[in-house]
Amino acid sequence: MTANEPLSVSEAVNTVATTVASMPMLVVRGEVTGFRGPHSKGHCYFSVKDEKSKMDVIVWKSVYDACGFELHDGLDVIMTGRFDVYHSTGKLSFKATSIEAAGEGLLRQRVAELARRLEREGLMDEARKRKVPVFCTRVAVVTSLSGDVIEDVKRTLARRNPLVEIGAVNCSVQGATAPPTIVRALRVAAAWNPDAILLVRGGGTYEQLMCFNDESVARAIAACPVPVVTGIGHEPDTTIADMVADRRQSTPTAAAESVAPAFNEVERQTFERQRRLGKAMATMLSSRSSELAHLSSRAYLSADKLVSGLRLKVEGLGSRRCLEDPSDIIESRRSTLLETEQRLHDAIPKSLRARRDVIEDATERLVRVAPRIVSQPSVENARHRLLRVGERLLAPYDDRVARAAATLDALSPLKVLSRGYALARDEHGHVVTDASAVTVGELVNVTLARGSLSARVEGTDCGA
Repeated sequence: MTANEPLSVSEAVNTVATTVASMPMLVVRGEVTGFRGPHSKGHCYFSVKDEKSKMDVIVWKSVYDACGFELHDGLDVIMTGRFDVYHSTGKLSFKATSIEAAGEGLLRQRVAELARRLEREGLMDEARKRKVPVFCTRVAVVTSLSGDVIEDVKRTLARRNPLVEIGAVNCSVQGATAPPTIVRALRVAAAWNPDAILLVRGGGTYEQLMCFNDESVARAIAACPVPVVTGIGHEPDTTIADMVADRRQSTPTAAAESVAPAFNEVERQTFERQRRLGKAMATMLSSRSSELAHLSSRAYLSADKLVSGLRLKVEGLGSRRCLEDPSDIIESRRSTLLETEQRLHDAIPKSLRARRDVIEDATERLVRVAPRIVSQPSVENARHRLLRVGERLLAPYDDRVARAAATLDALSPLKVLSRGYALARDEHGHVVTDASAVTVGELVNVTLARGSLSARVEGTDCGA
């Protein structure tokens, strides 16, 4: 290829792309314009400009997510990156590898990072925030006492409700030294034990209000034991103090009005509540009266029914003969017994006669039938068989009885008595085996082989 030979478009673009790729990393500052994004994939496309020039910028999704703030037109940014050539169009763009806000944008970036951190800690949760009383009687105002704000708040409170007691605590509301004074003023105001604290300022630029975006101020508001209402007058921006406060108002006047309802409004609400209370009480009394009347009617009907039942029961009991004449029970029982006696007296002879007739009839039939039964050969044969069987059945037992009788006879004391011995018993029937068991003069019974005799002991000899 010669110097005079023309290049194709792609060759020219490649030559430029190679040259651009060799350029070092650049740090560029400019104002965002024509911002488009994030697109569906999260990438952003826009331009940055200064007083003389303008260039296209591409920010990939990962870079945009890491920057920690939202890009928009007019934002002053500082970008680090390289130029690149898009081969299809030959368009030169700046691809940013990092991006951060500059000037006020840098401040906003830092404030946004602090807000996200405090939000993660829960300082902005609605559940944590304290409820501001509807009717405040003591209000502490934290602001600069050298400005017009404090007088405006006092006038508003006096106009709305002259009964509200006001306490003012001085602090600085602008500059780098303001946060410590605000923290101290909140602590002093809380020690006064008011119903609410107004943290107010009459507006200003974003940089002037940076003391209300301070972390120490935010934590002091969250830790304050008294509800804090902010009125910093800087619409449409919202400071971190507003986010952490228990109530946020747009201006100091609005903050004062929110804690001190108008006196006539308080009076109107009091009368309205009195009317509603009276109406509710009348409704309740009417309902209770109707309920009481209903219960009274039911109680009367129930008592009347109970008394009527008891009256009928008493009248029924009183009409009984046993209560009118107690002897009637005895007479009635006597009559019943006499009637029963008479019935038994009449029935027994009849029953005996009937039984006698039955027995006589049975006897006659038995007399007639017995000779025929006895004379029958079968009966005689049965009798002989029964005798033979009985003898066979008793034979073994006869032998056993005979042996037992012989043994018993051998052991019988009567056998001993037949040889001249005697059996003596004392007065109690006990056999005397020892002479010491009886006493002289005692009567004893002596059994002999034949008969017995009574003897009186004349003396005893117990032997050796």
